[in-house]
Amino acid sequence: MIRLIAAMAMLLWASACLAEEACRQVHHLGDGYTVCTFDPAKDDIRLYQNDRSGKPYGSFRALRNDLWEDRTYLRFAMNGGMYEEDQTPVGLFIQAGRKLKSLDTGSGWGNFRLLPNGVFYIEQGRVGVMETKAFAASDKKPIYATQSGPMLVIDGALHPAFLIDSTSLKGRNGVGVSADGKAVFAVSDGPVRFHDFATLFRDALGCRNALFLDGSISSLYVPEWQRRDSLFPLGPIIAVTEMLPG
Repeated sequence: MIRLIAAMAMLLWASACLAEEACRQVHHLGDGYTVCTFDPAKDDIRLYQNDRSGKPYGSFRALRNDLWEDRTYLRFAMNGGMYEEDQTPVGLFIQAGRKLKSLDTGSGWGNFRLLPNGVFYIEQGRVGVMETKAFAASDKKPIYATQSGPMLVIDGALHPAFLIDSTSLKGRNGVGVSADGKAVFAVSDGPVRFHDFATLFRDALGCRNALFLDGSISSLYVPEWQRRDSLFPLGPIIAVTEMLPG
C-alpha cells in the first residue's frame, strides 16, 4: 500500500511538471525530430555511466530504478556518447567530478574519429560543447563530460566532411548549446543524413556548437511522451533529474 501511494504521488507530481514541457516536435527539411531543451541554471543535468556497484547501467530502466531509491525522478534521458563492447566510453568521460576515461585525441576510422570531434560538458550552472583540441587546450574542469564525434557545428560552421547529397541515412541524436546557454538535445524520428542533422542545430535550433552523440542506437526516455527507445544496451547516459517532494 505504501509503495502504491508513493507511486501515485510520483505520477501526480510528474503530471504537474507538464506545465513546463521541455520537449517538442520539430520539422526540418522534411524530417521530424524530438527536441528537448533544458536550462542548466534551473535543471539538474548530469551524466551517468556506472551504478552503485561500479557496473554500467546499460539501460534507462536501471538508471530510473537506481534514482528512485534516492527519491529522484528521471525526467529525461538520452544515450550520451559512443562506447566499447563492454559499454565503457570510447573517449573522455567524467561522472560527478571523477574521470572514468581520458580524452582521446587520436585519428582513425569511424564517426568518433571523423575529426574534428568534441566534448559536451557540464559545469556548475553551465553547459558547453567544444571541439576536442580546444577543450584540451582550455582550463576546463567540468563536473560531467562526455566525448563523442563528429562535431556537427563548430562556431557556426558545419563539419567540413558533411555532404548535402549524402546517401548515408541513419537515426541520429546529438546535443547543442543555444545562444542563451541552454542544452538542446535532438533525436531524429527516422533516418537522416549528417548534413541535415547539423543544419537542424544551426539553422532551426540556433546552436553555434553541436555534437553528434550516436546513430542507429539513438535512444530517448521521455516518460510523459511514453517514448522509451531502449532497444540496445547503452553506455553513457545523459539525464535530467529532479528530487521528489516530501
